[in-house]
Amino acid sequence: MQQRFLTLADVAEVLNITMAQTKALVRTGALPAVKIGGRGIWRVESSMLEDYIERMYAETREAIARATEAVDAPNATGGSGTRFEPDDEGTDDAREA
Repeated sequence: MQQRFLTLADVAEVLNITMAQTKALVRTGALPAVKIGGRGIWRVESSMLEDYIERMYAETREAIARATEAVDAPNATGGSGTRFEPDDEGTDDAREA
């Protein structure tokens, strides 16, 4: 049986990110979580993590599509637009071509 709730350490491991990055996702509300118990230990529901991953895939597809459209449409200076290059931290990195 799959666990319903994951610790932040579990989430960090699944996403292959640091605990600080995991806490930031929770703190900003990007990844819904709940505090459980008297000590207020954070837990993330497995389904919420899967929803987050799906949202990130969708956002990535949209960013790639926008970058592709920009490359296909030359800009006013005659350049070729921008191209999409993911960086090591997983953020968009659009650079002049």
